Amino acid sequence: MSTTMAGKTVLVTGANRGIGQALVEEALRRGAARVYAGTRRPLSHGDARVTPLTLDITDRAQIRAAAEMVEDLDILVNNAGVGLYDDLSDRAALEEHLAVNLFGPFDVSQAFLPLLTRSRGSLVNVLSIAAMAALPVIPAYSVSKAAAFSLTQSQRALLAGRGVSVHAVLVGPTDTEMSRGFEVPKVSPEYAARAIFDGVENGDEEIFPHTMLEAAADSWRTGEIKALERQFAGLVEAVPLAS
Repeated sequence: MSTTMAGKTVLVTGANRGIGQALVEEALRRGAARVYAGTRRPLSHGDARVTPLTLDITDRAQIRAAAEMVEDLDILVNNAGVGLYDDLSDRAALEEHLAVNLFGPFDVSQAFLPLLTRSRGSLVNVLSIAAMAALPVIPAYSVSKAAAFSLTQSQRALLAGRGVSVHAVLVGPTDTEMSRGFEVPKVSPEYAARAIFDGVENGDEEIFPHTMLEAAADSWRTGEIKALERQFAGLVEAVPLAS
């Protein structure tokens, strides 16, 4: 299922910097009618199409309040996240990553699902290639993104019947605050934002916004695990769900 950005209403969480900020600008460049910029702290923007939205994705009361402010929504981009260095010795670090990177997008998605269902819109979860291959210097981050990838696959199967397309963004090294210490080839946030919205417009279920991930993207899309995901998705209609 493909879509186009022109004339659409988009919400981006974590919109104050990095990829989130670039996504806001790219949505405007592609002709979005309105862009809600979700941030924990007040944000100002010179384009009248941008509506700042106070949205800490770990605060369920703020999520509910934000959902009440938004009347229509075509594309929800769950971009806000956290990535801290650890060695899996501290349970609190793992819990913090899960709170932000798993339960945050889950709660935001649930709150805005009625609007996405009404518009037959798109849900975009910005994850990481570490969801597929753990990066052991940030293991709690990798664990949380792997969990969020599984969440995304399940959302895709369960929401297809409502006309909502679900996209997983497997981000590679990007020139943001989080990856400043990695001496590896990086793409700019602007490159990542363009690739993400290209993928959404093309209807790609998995989006790999990095030049070094092209081979991984090809092997994933034609591989046995992706075929198995599609096979399992068919169980949604075949097996009655508990009420």
